[in-house]
Amino acid sequence: MAKKGSAEERDLVHKLWERNFAAMRAPASGGATKRPLPDVLAGNGKLYLAIEVKTTTKDKVYIDSAQIDELCEFSKIFGATAYIGVRFKYTKWLFIEPERTPRTKNGNYKVEKDYVLEKGLEIDEIAGIDKQMKFE
Repeated sequence: MAKKGSAEERDLVHKLWERNFAAMRAPASGGATKRPLPDVLAGNGKLYLAIEVKTTTKDKVYIDSAQIDELCEFSKIFGATAYIGVRFKYTKWLFIEPERTPRTKNGNYKVEKDYVLEKGLEIDEIAGIDKQMKFE
C-alpha cells in the first residue's frame, strides 16, 4: 500500500508542477520525524498548499485526527492552506479543507466519495486557476 501511496503523491506533485507550482513530497512524512509535515507541499509565490494525501479503492477513507491536527499546525506556521487531497478509484484528484470535512463520533475525519464529489475542489480551484483563463 505504501508504494501505491507514494506513486499517487508523485502524481499530485507532477500535476502541481504543470500548474506552475514548485511542489515536493515531504520525505519525512509518515512517521520518520516527530515534526508535523504534510505529504505534499507546494507554492507559486502567491499560494502555498499543504496537502495530506489519501487514496483508496473504497467509497470512504478515515483519517486519524492527529494527522489532520498536524497538517493544520504545519500550515499555520508555514502560511499554507491545508487540504486533504483524496483520490478514489476512477476519480480525479479532489480536495477538501479540514474544517469542511465530516468527523466521526470519535473525532477522526471521514471522507466519503459522494460528499467530496459534491463539496470538494478540483486541482485548478486550489491552484487559483480560473476556468476562463485556462481556455484563453
